[in-house]
Amino acid sequence: QVQLVESGGGLVQAGGSLRLSCATSGRTFNDHIMGWFRQAPGKEREFVAALTWNGGRTLYADPVKGRFTISRDNAKEMVYLQMNSLKPEDTAVYYCAAKFPGHMLVARASEYTYWGQGTKVTVSS
Repeated sequence: QVQLVESGGGLVQAGGSLRLSCATSGRTFNDHIMGWFRQAPGKEREFVAALTWNGGRTLYADPVKGRFTISRDNAKEMVYLQMNSLKPEDTAVYYCAAKFPGHMLVARASEYTYWGQGTKVTVSS
């Protein structure tokens, strides 16, 4: 089993920044993918970003490219999502997810096995 716990959400004005954190614990091994997804009210869950276990490769959804950065600290068992230049349309509940095993970056939510409980991000205009 893998446990994922997100934190760092909150209320921020448009143009501001937030850093989300995902604490991981439980079964871990090298070959896996970590991802961030989000779900806005009344909308389906959508892919935001993903990276490989060593952080060597990343994948971003088009709406967040150039504004969001996914990273990880394996020593601390943490995954981060740095969000800059936030827009009201970024308002959503953000989820951390893990795909075991995995070495290919994927954007489909169904590919991910483990999920956190989510952290809410609200961007005011």
